[in-house]
Amino acid sequence: MKTGWPELNYHASKDTLETLHLWSQILGKIKLKAQPWVNHAWHVTLSVTPTGLSTGDLSDDKQHFQIELDLVQHRLSIKTSTGQSRNLALVHMSVAEFYKKAMHALAELGIHVAIYKVPCELENPIPFDEDQTHKTYNPEQAAALHKALLQAQRVLTQFRAEFRGKCSPVHFFWGSFDLAVSRFSGRTAPRHPGGVPGLPDWVAQEAYSHEVSSAGFWPGSEALPEAAFYSYIYPEPEGYRTAEVKPNAAYFHETLGEFILPYEAVRTAENPDAMLLDFLRSTYEAAAKLANWDREALEV
Repeated sequence: MKTGWPELNYHASKDTLETLHLWSQILGKIKLKAQPWVNHAWHVTLSVTPTGLSTGDLSDDKQHFQIELDLVQHRLSIKTSTGQSRNLALVHMSVAEFYKKAMHALAELGIHVAIYKVPCELENPIPFDEDQTHKTYNPEQAAALHKALLQAQRVLTQFRAEFRGKCSPVHFFWGSFDLAVSRFSGRTAPRHPGGVPGLPDWVAQEAYSHEVSSAGFWPGSEALPEAAFYSYIYPEPEGYRTAEVKPNAAYFHETLGEFILPYEAVRTAENPDAMLLDFLRSTYEAAAKLANWDREALEV
């Protein structure tokens, strides 16, 4: 890891990633219940911290609290504004057991929150309290993911700083299990068709209510079984799929409808940051140019 970008292997870490995905959804659904709605569902996202994935500040009637998947100490950490805390070791543990122990720890702290126990954005989901299938946790694989997220967040934050229009934070969506940042033109968009598994159509339609160019990182999925960076625009303008973008390793994935840059190409590049910024900037520029965004007003 000479460049600071760790090696990631989707096939080797797939089971750990699936377990972490579901654990993160439990944190996200708790946050969903504790926060007022913010446009594009920005209120539900998790934050990548120096130690893991955090809900940030939440509150109930009597206290504030924070929940974190600590991927350095490998524990679930719950802290409150009253000085109380609870920790749960992250080990090989079913989603059902994790859910039970996490809810018990919250109850011990006087925090009672009822969540919808069916995972979002997954095919054939198993309710959290019934899931005995997903139970793999490899600390080294979890730590590698965390280091990659920190590196990706650092570069995405630089990219975000180059835009003065409406722009999301760099944040982690637990439904799709990816780190993302989104830029908006300010114009409304055609109604999104929805159809995302386990997600009400109105949520997708609200998320894509305005023209958006989005980019980010995910550790891999069955649809794309490798860690990768992505970039797309909604609605997609004519000519976008065949636009010339940088670097040479980038390509348009017809099924996903996004430009893809393999993580491994970035990790092994002489200058990973420069390569990733080339990808982020060139795919955004292609999108903004073809969609006739007011770039002079929007860009720094």
